[in-house]
Amino acid sequence: MAIKASDLPFQRSLDDLGEALRDVTFCVIDLETTGGNASTCGITEIGAVKYKGGECLGTFQTLVNPGCAIPPEITVLTGITQSMVIPAPRIESVLPTLLEFIGNAVIVGHNIRFDLSFLNAALERSGRERLANATVDTVPLARRLVRDEVPNCKLSTLAERLRLGHRPTHRALDDAITTGELLHVLIERAAGLGVTGLDDLTALPSMSGHAQAAKLRLTEHLPRVAGVYLFKNSVGDVLYVGKATNLRSRVRSYFSTDSRRKIGPMLRETAHIDFVVHPNPLAAAVHEIRLIHQHQPPYNRQAKPWGRYVYVKLTLQEQWPRLSIVKDPKLDGALYIGPVHSRSTAQKIVEAIHSSVPLRRCVGRIGTRSLRDAPCTAAQLGVSMCPCAGGVDPDEYAAIVNRAVKGITEDPSILCEPLQQRMMELACDERFEEAADVRDRADALTRTLYRQRRNDQLRRAGRLRVDLPDGSGVIILNGELQSAWDRNGEIENGQGWLEELFHLPPSSFFEPIARDISDEVNCIAAWLEKYAEIVSIHHCEGGLATQLPPLPTFTPRASNV
Repeated sequence: MAIKASDLPFQRSLDDLGEALRDVTFCVIDLETTGGNASTCGITEIGAVKYKGGECLGTFQTLVNPGCAIPPEITVLTGITQSMVIPAPRIESVLPTLLEFIGNAVIVGHNIRFDLSFLNAALERSGRERLANATVDTVPLARRLVRDEVPNCKLSTLAERLRLGHRPTHRALDDAITTGELLHVLIERAAGLGVTGLDDLTALPSMSGHAQAAKLRLTEHLPRVAGVYLFKNSVGDVLYVGKATNLRSRVRSYFSTDSRRKIGPMLRETAHIDFVVHPNPLAAAVHEIRLIHQHQPPYNRQAKPWGRYVYVKLTLQEQWPRLSIVKDPKLDGALYIGPVHSRSTAQKIVEAIHSSVPLRRCVGRIGTRSLRDAPCTAAQLGVSMCPCAGGVDPDEYAAIVNRAVKGITEDPSILCEPLQQRMMELACDERFEEAADVRDRADALTRTLYRQRRNDQLRRAGRLRVDLPDGSGVIILNGELQSAWDRNGEIENGQGWLEELFHLPPSSFFEPIARDISDEVNCIAAWLEKYAEIVSIHHCEGGLATQLPPLPTFTPRASNV
């Protein structure tokens, strides 16, 4: 599926991210109807009032002929009789004027879903599109802000207990005016929780009952732009680092939509929330990784154990090469795969390669005086060669090593086809657990080779300039972020976090990628791959194209059961 520019998480305008409440135009709407079912009942009266900055901009009120009889109980409740609505216009005639009055305003109501269900049903019947305006419901807002002060959140109860200037009368305009006054009281209360923008207001009801809601004040200073944020405790230790395209919205979501178990303990420890603004999400993502590496925050799991990454090594520098798992790569002529995030994954890669090419599995140096009395177990089973017992032709073994090297670097089918065939044989024999083990090994191998191939390709590009659709951009040097600029062309050196890279020698792409930069290179490569269709490359010293055949995928599909 093609990616559109609108799908890219670039920094958007203030109007998109969170218009200040004082600049928002609200249209409070209330309807009177003949019943509660929008598909079978009709509208008898519409009342609406528009506000901006607390000032009334205008009102709209009309009776509507519902085209059906008004039940007696509705007449008793509202005072609207059949004789009152007979000369009134039908809803089809009212809708054009009402839509013009509403415009692009944010629609507000007390239980707004009820009113919108009738309006949208009428719009659909008349061949018009449903209302797409943003909405605010004063019922959940009241539950969030004043529930402890009132016995219930009915409009009449709230108007009385909060001493509003108007009281609801079950007539549309009176109830709309009362709801508008309630909205302004609730906005005033919400300001104490750091609500200053429309996005804050719409998200507030979902934060109902949060144990750490009082700490929402820590988010008051956060801007609605791309950047990284740091949760800190009372002594300044970093608890968690994250990135966001909208810092304010993302951090406030921890008090509402984020239900992960670690969030509660983290918020209890949080005393400060710091942030760094970035010109685009890519720069923020890279800075996030560097901060995680620097501070090792206890609540960050992703990318934290980079110091424990390992490599799979094919020891080409010796006569009888073999596979091993090592902590650090060296410039010793060996072929390295990785870094791999865990030793268990590295072991799966080794087993996958061993299943496809019969490299020796015995360890230790092989000499004429230290030959084994008998071949090792793997050799006796016929799945590997055993030069440590003698009788192996060096040229024959060299051909096997060359196959392994070619499978890792050029032609993945050498390694993948035997794994695919073995997996199918086991599945046909209904040995499903063994087939799943083979699949997992193949998946670990192909995923790692794909990531290494993509990262090496980025490093070979040398100096790379990438322009993003919003006018910002980055300079990448050998896979690492060197500089970034915003849509106005201002170059970023966010609190010196980019300056350190200028003093480092460029990484050689002929060397295995170091553990401490592998997360950053992988982040940039994955980001550029995801948005390749809409970013622009204006300078590339090397090349980003590849003639290597694609790698197959062994990732298990999610079950529909």
